[in-house]
Amino acid sequence: MSRAELLERYRALPMPVTTEESWRFTDLKGFDPDAFVQNGHVKGSNPDQMLNIDVAGGALVTGDGIEIERGPAGIRFEALDDSHPKLGELVGADEKFAAHNAASWEHGLLVHVPKGVELTQPLYVRIPNPLDGAAQFWRLLIVAEPGSRFSVIEEYAAAPTEAAGYSNAVVEIFVGQDAKVEYVSLQNLSRDTWHFASHRARVERDAELDWVAGGFGSKKGKVRIENDLAGQGATSRVTGAYFADGDQHLDYDTLQEHIAPNTTSDFAFKGALRDHATAVWRGMIRVEPDAQKTNAYQENRNLLLSPKAHADSIPGLEILANDVRCTHGATVSQVDREQLFYGMARGLTQADAERLILRGFFQDVLDRIELEPVREALGEALEARIPQG
Repeated sequence: MSRAELLERYRALPMPVTTEESWRFTDLKGFDPDAFVQNGHVKGSNPDQMLNIDVAGGALVTGDGIEIERGPAGIRFEALDDSHPKLGELVGADEKFAAHNAASWEHGLLVHVPKGVELTQPLYVRIPNPLDGAAQFWRLLIVAEPGSRFSVIEEYAAAPTEAAGYSNAVVEIFVGQDAKVEYVSLQNLSRDTWHFASHRARVERDAELDWVAGGFGSKKGKVRIENDLAGQGATSRVTGAYFADGDQHLDYDTLQEHIAPNTTSDFAFKGALRDHATAVWRGMIRVEPDAQKTNAYQENRNLLLSPKAHADSIPGLEILANDVRCTHGATVSQVDREQLFYGMARGLTQADAERLILRGFFQDVLDRIELEPVREALGEALEARIPQG
């Protein structure tokens, strides 16, 4: 479809409302995506990145496009071309915000690693927060040819001051046979910015995808994370950690789609909420008829640090095969007052005691993260959300 046709498609699709099951807990009343001016990148900005890490290649999104700070030889680490044959293959234009992205994106990045190539250091791209009253549409396409091994880190970085922007992102990941991709997506946008994202991966035979999603910023929106286990022996592991406070609202919608036999998926999300913050996690494991010997797990745990914080956790199973192992778990709990009292009785301030409890709560998901700098940065970012006191 042409950009004009995609724009018409976007305009024809209705704005999601809470009567739709997948939007039941995320009310977009008062939000008008067309009220934001497009191409709202901060020119000349170079936001601080969350990770202090040596990289094989770096890129920064600016008002003028993609600045490739450096890129390793032998791979394609470059501005994404609108005519790329794989563009839109995984994320189409059937959903309102994905259609808006397809019609409007201007700046994107292509990461294409050839067959058998292994990178020992990650690739890193930073996407600054849109300006106040502006919209930005970001696109990332990752292609891992058979036998390749590499990591990609993507960071949505906050503006120097709070900005009421609109961020819309689409990420498509193709993991070829026997390849391994580590993909890290860190969302740290300004607290008044609306953020909508659709991330989808296809994992082929004996390939592995290790995915980390960190959520700290934004006002409201929805993040979709979908994995297609398309080849026999494919493995996908997704680790999510998020923290919301104030009036923030985070919404994660995940799908584990098992298409081929002998595939494995493991999704684990943990979140902490303070003040009046709210969060939604909705997970679905879907096993197709031919996907025998599937092994799938999903869990979501939420820790409420304030009496008015709230979380909704909705796991789901749709199993069409008869020889599978699929399990799930979900909890929402308050801070253990006895643990808090124990820490404070031994000289810790309430803030320090909460920080210690928080570290213990997140430790098992942090331990799943293979890249040590990512693991450390996420742990520090989570603890930093507890104010000093």
